Amino acid sequence: MSNALKTAAVAGALAAALTAQFAPAANAAGQEKCYGVSMAGKNDCAAGPGTTCAGTSTVDYQGNAFKLVDAGTCMSIELPAMMDGTMRKGSLTALERDLPMKG
Repeated sequence: MSNALKTAAVAGALAAALTAQFAPAANAAGQEKCYGVSMAGKNDCAAGPGTTCAGTSTVDYQGNAFKLVDAGTCMSIELPAMMDGTMRKGSLTALERDLPMKG
C-alpha cells in the first residue's frame, strides 16, 4: 500500500469518526439548540471559551451553552428570574447573560 493511500485511509477514518461523534447533537431529528436553559455541567455543547463541549458549562443557565430541546419549545421553557428580577428566557442563539466570571 502506498503512503498516499495510507494517508487517505487514515484521513477518511478520522473524518468518519468525527462526523459520527458530532452529528447527533447537531442534527437530532425534531430538536433544536436552546441556549441559556441548562444547569451547570448539564449542557449538550457550546459552553463558550475555556470549555470543551458537553457537560462543561460552569454556571446555571449559562447563556453561551445550549441544551437540545424539542423543536418549537425553547422560548417557552420556564426559568427562574435573575437576581435583579429580570426574567430569563431560552434563546436559539448564544446569549451574553449568566456567563462564568473571568478569573
